[in-house]
Amino acid sequence: MNKNLYLSLTLLFALFSTVAFAQEYKVDIEEERKANRLFLYAVNKNLVDLDVAIKVTGTGFRQRKGVPRKTRVPATSRVNLLSLIIERGKQPVYEYELDITDSLSRRVIRKEFELIKIDPKKNITLYLTEKCQTCDTIVSGLENSPYKYRTYNVAEDEKVREQLGKAFIGASVPLAEMQNPVVMLDGKMYIHIDSYDALMMRVNEEGEVKPIMAPSKNEEEEGQENEGENEDDNN
Repeated sequence: MNKNLYLSLTLLFALFSTVAFAQEYKVDIEEERKANRLFLYAVNKNLVDLDVAIKVTGTGFRQRKGVPRKTRVPATSRVNLLSLIIERGKQPVYEYELDITDSLSRRVIRKEFELIKIDPKKNITLYLTEKCQTCDTIVSGLENSPYKYRTYNVAEDEKVREQLGKAFIGASVPLAEMQNPVVMLDGKMYIHIDSYDALMMRVNEEGEVKPIMAPSKNEEEEGQENEGENEDDNN
């Protein structure tokens, strides 16, 4: 193959690959007014660091002149991008354009940032039981994660205990004896999740997933009978 043609095809493939695998990221802008200043914050709800530049146009304010420089906005964080000086007696009216990239630069501006919590793929609610042996570990994992979640203490909340207890009527393991938390993911109940990693595996599963529930007493007895029959057959 001609060397120049081979080089052209290689460059074309590299360009196509870059376009095909490039991902667009969204960053929200929040404003906060203090005295005569208007602070604009970038809120990165993605799980990757981004470099962000903002260009603001409008009336009723002043800003530093020059070409906007990119600021590093770490994953799941909130960072002040720009400070506008509000002109006396005027109401600032503005619009903005964002330049966002995950191709991180060494020359980017680095500022203090505030970590935020984001919504997971499935809403997480934990019901903590009195004899739970894995609850502390799972809650600790969530506390150190970027994800929002809710917890309820079953022993301390009578209303929750009564509502949740209905799902355990006839179960082989009573609610009060559960050694794992009762986990609700988008309204579906799981009782065998015993670690933070197992929880996140369930959260990130795609498609329709059948919840894992405890077998009822009748199902457990039937299983024992089947095991006995199999042993007789083998003998």
